[in-house]
Amino acid sequence: MKHWQGQLFPIALAALLAGLSFWLKNATDLDEPKRDGKQRHDPDAIAENFTVRRFDANGQVKYRLTSPYLEHFPDDDSSELRSPVLINYRQDKPPLIFSADHARITAKGETVFLWDNVNTVRAATADRPELHARMPDLTVQPDLGTAFTNSPIEITMGQSWLKGVGAHLDNNTSTFILQSQATGVYIRPAQTP
Repeated sequence: MKHWQGQLFPIALAALLAGLSFWLKNATDLDEPKRDGKQRHDPDAIAENFTVRRFDANGQVKYRLTSPYLEHFPDDDSSELRSPVLINYRQDKPPLIFSADHARITAKGETVFLWDNVNTVRAATADRPELHARMPDLTVQPDLGTAFTNSPIEITMGQSWLKGVGAHLDNNTSTFILQSQATGVYIRPAQTP
């Protein structure tokens, strides 16, 4: 009579060693990183002194973006700009001019993130003085005609001023809405006879 139990031990031991070897290989085998450059945030294109214009359905300039220096990054298809100026044109109204030290534009250009010394200027009209708004950062959606920030903001218009934290700008309705901590002084412009 044969003893199967004695013959099963070497088979079980070999199966256990094979399983442990397979587990150890998978546990220590690191995936080889792709070397195609898509995981790096390095520029693939650089432009100097450029201007981009977007037009509306009627062929009118909707906005214009200029910068002395742009870097495009292929990993997320974004672009970073130095000293950008974004001019948002409005029919029968003065344009809004956004400027900053730096900007980042998303892949399709639908969002422009401005930071460091962000300024917004609206030229004077017949019934309103020039408007200046200063903040540390601003997110602009030029196609929608809106912008917003959660940072402190200071707005001056003639001798009037307004301060607050967080703001929403709607270029379509020509409104600034301060989110919180709003304080200010309004001085009525002098009436001309």
